[in-house]
Amino acid sequence: MRQIDQDILRVRGVLVPASVVTDKTKFGGTPQRDCLTGDMIVRDGKAICLEPSSTEPAIMVLPLLAEPHVHLDKCHTVNRMEFKGGDLAAAIAAQREDKGFWTAADLRARASIGVSELMASGCGAVRTHVDWGPESIAGPAPAAWEVIGELAGETGIHVQRAALSGIEVFADRKTANSYARKMHGADGVLGSFVYNQNERREGIRNAFKMADKYSLALDFHVDEGTCMGLDGLEMIADEAISSRHQGPVLCSHACSLSAMSSDARARICDKLARANIYVAVLPATNLYLQGRQKGSENVRGLAPVKEMREAGIKVVLGTDNVCDAFCPIGRHDPLGTLSLAVVAARLDPPFGEHLPMIATDARRVIGLDPLYVDGANVENLILYKANSTTDLLSRCRKPENLNDHLHEMCA
Repeated sequence: MRQIDQDILRVRGVLVPASVVTDKTKFGGTPQRDCLTGDMIVRDGKAICLEPSSTEPAIMVLPLLAEPHVHLDKCHTVNRMEFKGGDLAAAIAAQREDKGFWTAADLRARASIGVSELMASGCGAVRTHVDWGPESIAGPAPAAWEVIGELAGETGIHVQRAALSGIEVFADRKTANSYARKMHGADGVLGSFVYNQNERREGIRNAFKMADKYSLALDFHVDEGTCMGLDGLEMIADEAISSRHQGPVLCSHACSLSAMSSDARARICDKLARANIYVAVLPATNLYLQGRQKGSENVRGLAPVKEMREAGIKVVLGTDNVCDAFCPIGRHDPLGTLSLAVVAARLDPPFGEHLPMIATDARRVIGLDPLYVDGANVENLILYKANSTTDLLSRCRKPENLNDHLHEMCA
């Protein structure tokens, strides 16, 4: 590697997955399976193009990753619980009991670990959910909301906060309005948990109305189960279509799709695509919690990634819970989540085609402009020592920021 002049640098032997390049013809490079290879030219701090190279590629460059769904208020709590495992209801009960320990100091310590894990994994943006009980809607914001907001201003990662309340809260128009007004004032995302509440239809309708009124993004935890009769996902799609809602809507979990007939699944997927609703699939937590009821050992509760993508739905992957009652192991690592999804959701090679689910598309679904390699500022690029996307997903490696090593690499 050599320095060309003061403003132009050449990084030799680089691979860039084609899926994270906007203009492949202009960017150049030699096709190698799902990547482009060559010497990467950096001009004035931006990745400009790939030029022919005589160096065997051994460095893979990606844009900063994005995490669309975590719970920094809950993470790293499992070791102080008596929790022995169980289904979603058991996890909710155990986590509710743990809230007695949620002081500001405790929240800051645990959330800081989560943020550090995200940054170490090459993540540049994250959406975290924060529990909002009825008392927080009527009174002050939860301590977790304030603590995570403070952390967001202290780190180099973009942190979005999405409030999380049951959809029944929205059934009362006055309460829904108060909740949404608080999110608008706090630059937050309007979130809700939809399962089988009696008031879910009215709550969903009001959530859309409040999102329109206050120009808020919507984020639903929806149909997190495999039992028959869960219909929140379809209700959300119907409301989005009938109201002609234009704002971003992200639905996470959607486990119910895995237990439906193929006709029902196709019907709902068609509605989700027409409504331009994004879906976050959460492999670790849903594989751990779902399908525990007797007689359903073969139902694992993972939403059908391939079928949804084929239907035209924008699908992303999220880490969800880390070391808490919902998932007692793990780390905040989008690339690790994709590796798990390859096996769990049978995502076939070439694996570069799946990278947008943790990078460009994952940023887009949380309302941020996607980052691509071509034209990117070097501080928004990360590098791995990998010679293929298979190699990238097969080895546990920590990324490095390209900007931190650029001049020594080009010396």
